[in-house]
Amino acid sequence: MSTFDEAGFEALADPFGDPADPGNRPARLTVGVVGTGRVGPALGAALQLAGHRVVAASGVSATSRRRAEALLPGVKLVSPPQVLAAADLVLLTVPDDALADLVTGLAATGAIRPGQLVVHTSGAHGVAVLEPATRAGALPLALHPAMTFTGTSVDLARLAGCPFGVTAPQELRPVAEALVVEMGGEPEWVPEEVRPLYHTALAHGANHLVTLVAQALELLRTAGVAEPGRLLGPLLGAALDNSLRSGDAALTGPVARGDAGTLRRHLHQLGTVAPDIGQAYRAMARATAQRAVRSGSLKEESAAALLDVLNEETP
Repeated sequence: MSTFDEAGFEALADPFGDPADPGNRPARLTVGVVGTGRVGPALGAALQLAGHRVVAASGVSATSRRRAEALLPGVKLVSPPQVLAAADLVLLTVPDDALADLVTGLAATGAIRPGQLVVHTSGAHGVAVLEPATRAGALPLALHPAMTFTGTSVDLARLAGCPFGVTAPQELRPVAEALVVEMGGEPEWVPEEVRPLYHTALAHGANHLVTLVAQALELLRTAGVAEPGRLLGPLLGAALDNSLRSGDAALTGPVARGDAGTLRRHLHQLGTVAPDIGQAYRAMARATAQRAVRSGSLKEESAAALLDVLNEETP
């Protein structure tokens, strides 16, 4: 990776001091937001609450522009190059696949200036994706809030204690940490080379959990339960808490018990009312059985009986 100007870094980093020092207040910065989806306006508003000043933002759709107006009232909505021209710190809060082209385009037009903090919030990327900006003299940071966003003011309260996956050059670690702390978050350092694995873990857990819960709600509605969320809430809350505390040891249910008969009945029901969910159930039950064997909570002969059922054709 290209190196940035040391004198420029020192001038920026020194005022940040130790982010763990409650008496320390980082230098006030002008902030620009490129991409006013759900994340950008919320982080901009959080930085503004910390004393920084959001001076410009850019958004394309009518929804994103309304979101910016709600969370960043009075902030001018302009083009991305105009955002960079106005700001000391630029938040690039665009979709993962759009980030590289955006950075390359901004660098090619000369919009990025030496000493400017360029921060992206993509979980999938580290700072390598900001290489064109770094070559132009910018100071690159990857700050990914590990949280789902609504695009409303609710997000500001949820940022309190929110972990941020942080990747930054060693020299910029104090700056990255200070910014995260100011937004109410807690930095979790993620090396560049494992950034894709880090993001895969988060997406697998959070995104597929939503699908799993939605499928369970659908089945309960089909079973005639009027308020399936009320029924599932305590059970899923306890399961999540137990899983985070105990990992595989928290497993309960027919797979953990080796109850092949119950598993067969479940698959029969799903084959009748929701074959698409049945496919997901089979995949998760198979993975669960394998993990239960590895953790020692399920005997191999019991797992073999379960796998036989999972391999059967559903009537």
